[in-house]
Amino acid sequence: MYTISVAAGLVGLPAATLRQYEDKGLVAPARTEGRTRLYSDDDIARLRRIAELSEQGVNLVGIAWILDLQEENARLRRHAAAEEEADRSSSATGPMRGP
Repeated sequence: MYTISVAAGLVGLPAATLRQYEDKGLVAPARTEGRTRLYSDDDIARLRRIAELSEQGVNLVGIAWILDLQEENARLRRHAAAEEEADRSSSATGPMRGP
C-alpha cells in the first residue's frame, strides 16, 4: 500500500490530480482510521491506465466510461471461461451409466 505522495510519484502525476480522480470516482483508495489514502498495486495500475487515456485526449467522463466497459468485458470473459471449463469437466466425465 502506498500513500498519496508515493502513488503520485509512481504514476508521475501530482497528488492533486489523484485527489481529483478520486473525487470523480475513477479510483477509490483504501483509507486508514486517520483517513490517509492508501493506494494498492491495482490502484497504481488503474491510475496509469487513467493517465494513458488522458494523454490520448480522453476526458474524465470518457475515461470512466472506458474503464467501466473494460471491467465489464473482463467480468464477462471470466464468466465465459468458467462456463467453458465447467462444460469441459462435465463432458470429460461423460454421462453416468447404470449397471
